[in-house]
Amino acid sequence: METKVVASNLRLSKVSCQKKKRVAMGEKKLHIAMYPWLAMSHLNAFLQLSNKLAERGHKISFLLPTKTQVKFEPFNLHKHLINFVPVAVPCVDGLPPGTETTADVSYPLHSLVMTAMDLTEPAIEVILSDLKPDFVLYDFTHWLPPLAHKLGIKAILYCTVSSATIGFLLSPERKLCNKILTETDLFKPPPGFPSSKITLRSHEARGLAAATVKEFGGIPFTERQLQAFSLCDAIGFKTCKEIEGPYCDYLASQFGKPVILAGTVLPEPPLSVLEPKWENLLGSFEAKSLIYCAFGSECTMNKDQFQELVLGFELTGLPFLAALKPPMGSDTIESALPEGFEERVKGRGFVHGGWVQQQLILNHPSVGCFVTHCGISSLSEAMMTECQLVLLPNVGDQVINARLMGGDLKVGVEVEKGEEDGLFTREGVCRAVKTVMDEDSEVGKQVKENHAKHTKFLLTPGLENSYVDGFVKNLHELLKP
Repeated sequence: METKVVASNLRLSKVSCQKKKRVAMGEKKLHIAMYPWLAMSHLNAFLQLSNKLAERGHKISFLLPTKTQVKFEPFNLHKHLINFVPVAVPCVDGLPPGTETTADVSYPLHSLVMTAMDLTEPAIEVILSDLKPDFVLYDFTHWLPPLAHKLGIKAILYCTVSSATIGFLLSPERKLCNKILTETDLFKPPPGFPSSKITLRSHEARGLAAATVKEFGGIPFTERQLQAFSLCDAIGFKTCKEIEGPYCDYLASQFGKPVILAGTVLPEPPLSVLEPKWENLLGSFEAKSLIYCAFGSECTMNKDQFQELVLGFELTGLPFLAALKPPMGSDTIESALPEGFEERVKGRGFVHGGWVQQQLILNHPSVGCFVTHCGISSLSEAMMTECQLVLLPNVGDQVINARLMGGDLKVGVEVEKGEEDGLFTREGVCRAVKTVMDEDSEVGKQVKENHAKHTKFLLTPGLENSYVDGFVKNLHELLKP
């Protein structure tokens, strides 16, 4: 069978609605099991797709650690079709009692969470034997495809990182099964990789090379991922062909698998409104004047870089809101701030250590710039708004995402870092922010125009429905003899 990216053509909303009616009237309703890597961002991404599929009448069995279920109940929008199936996460030496997800422990212990997840294999076999779904969607559990096939179930690797990242780092052309990936290897893409602006600095290549051989659940991360991609029936991505098409085509040819695209799969617009304290704060500033910064739920900076970041915001002279975790070695945000900082930025600068309503903040009229760690979900949310992007990747796939957005698509400006040490300065942060906020500069104007063009495309009526409908159609195709 010819390998190719399977993506539906763009349809108008009317056509998409007609297709939904046909699905409701005649097409087989699918039963899909979900068992994502036990990290909050992965669980969220799988639940967002589950909501889109359940909206079309398909049944979802979402395998989830027992105590973690309560955190996701509010985001289950179709409780009559999405059933949370409890999974007991075994105790592993070195993990605190009761650990269920990576959110429960620090980064160095994430490998042990993977070990615990691997130990659920016998329980997952019992659950899937009882459920008998048509498909199981997974990502890091390389043992799931053989288990699923034994039970007559199709296994789909649903990847929550960009296709560009997988292609650059894990392409079979790198022959990773026979060698250890080195820093030198990563200075250039694998043979046949699409023409791109994606390159790595010394510190990034060094860090990513080390990550590929680091044990993750008792086996090298690269080995785990190559098995996960090689043993599945198809590879799914939450992206559009119009944005990442060349990389998806490349992976389809490299792995010899159908690559099926679900579109951006954004969460539904929140029904809530901004909390009064944030509405009052943001509403006190002029339109498009405020910097918003957030680095996700699992990014913990060192104290020196944390201080350089907020001092960079101060240096811009612009109002800002930064939602960040306390840096390493600090119990609170307040204790980590530079001396005299709070007094100097009083009334215009705010650093918050807790959760915030990011979607609503990004869409607030006063927010003009988003400084992001380049997590794929945050980038997707930001691309649906008018906020200009400042790219400050931290680890792993975030680096490739930053090059994709800043280099290939030219929709953001990346903060400069040291080639060898990977450190940024307050001046570098200020310069990047000022560049994207200055519509009169050549770079700022180009970035704004490109961002607006891609946002318009992503907001095309019927686009999301078209991709999700196409994803379902391609699942049906995989069930055919």
